[in-house]
Amino acid sequence: MKIANDIIYIGVDDREIDLFEGQYVVPEGISYNAYVVKDDKIAVFDSADKAKVDEWMSNLAAALDGAKPDFFVISHMEPDHSAGIEAFAKAYPDATFVGNSKTFDMCAKFFKTELKNKLVVKEGDTLSLGAHELAFYTAPMVHWPEVMVTFDKTAGVLFSADAFGKFGALDADDDDWACEARRYYFNIVGKYGAQVQALLAKLGGLDVKTICPLHGPVLSDNLAYYIGLYDTWSRYAAETEGTFVAYCSVYGNTAQAAKKMIAELESRGEKVSASDLARCDVAEAVEDAFRYPRMIIAAPTLDGGIFPAAEEFISHIKAKGYRNRKIGFIENGSWAPVSARQMRALLEQQKDVVFADTVITCRSTMPDNIDELCKALADEMLG
Repeated sequence: MKIANDIIYIGVDDREIDLFEGQYVVPEGISYNAYVVKDDKIAVFDSADKAKVDEWMSNLAAALDGAKPDFFVISHMEPDHSAGIEAFAKAYPDATFVGNSKTFDMCAKFFKTELKNKLVVKEGDTLSLGAHELAFYTAPMVHWPEVMVTFDKTAGVLFSADAFGKFGALDADDDDWACEARRYYFNIVGKYGAQVQALLAKLGGLDVKTICPLHGPVLSDNLAYYIGLYDTWSRYAAETEGTFVAYCSVYGNTAQAAKKMIAELESRGEKVSASDLARCDVAEAVEDAFRYPRMIIAAPTLDGGIFPAAEEFISHIKAKGYRNRKIGFIENGSWAPVSARQMRALLEQQKDVVFADTVITCRSTMPDNIDELCKALADEMLG
């Protein structure tokens, strides 16, 4: 696939993978993107996961068509993008590897053999391939410390590493970029909003016409839409007006109370997204927690603590920097309901979080005044 006349896509799709990074379900697979820029000198950008190195090497050979590459640019050392480095070095021993100092420090952690030819670049350095001039910009903690993006000044192409990536193979039947890009962003990159903002500030001074990420489709139309979403997400601002209701239940009573709450919110015209935390993909729940400005968590007390599915969910959103939201609680406990107090204690550590004073407490079954309590909580959440 040609990105431009002399920029060729050489990545591969992985449809066999079930869990990305050992934890995120990817029913539509994942792509490992890599690229070649063919000029007076030839530069290769990144490789693939170890399961797909042979296929990637075949794609590379086809793109080179007998030529030999001069440079291999390492955007990101995560193994799903760097596993082909040793095979490349063996096949093309005269090529020079391009990275920053942190890149090569990390190489030693992954590879037993020392890379023979290295070019260490720093912020703003350039490399001429002939007609194409490459400029390198560090992007630390987006989402590893060594990450580097490269801007092809000639073609206006940004090789963006993991930024602007998404779940799903390129042949996936998926017309909604934002859905899987959002789930990818908040679960993979989400903790590092400040660092993403720093990268966006650097990109603001570049005439970017095409974005080539390491996962997901190449982006060339309506770039303001994609960049705008990244700006919203990395500022921890709400993307969509509405309330996310995250619930779990032992015998169905807590779920019933949560559904009562959902009905009350919807009766007021509120958009509601809901997930059963014990049954859903927790990454989807994390995505919705960040997507909406308001969240209600409904969870029983178990063994004097928070029901595990809810506690795990809270640990996930805390780890990703959850903030700038309003939260309400529904709890249950047959003799000692304490889950709401404990959930609040965990989330009070987050920045700029506001809590509703009304807490709906069930003692096994819903209280007789459940409708009144739902109205009171809705008043606070929407007020």
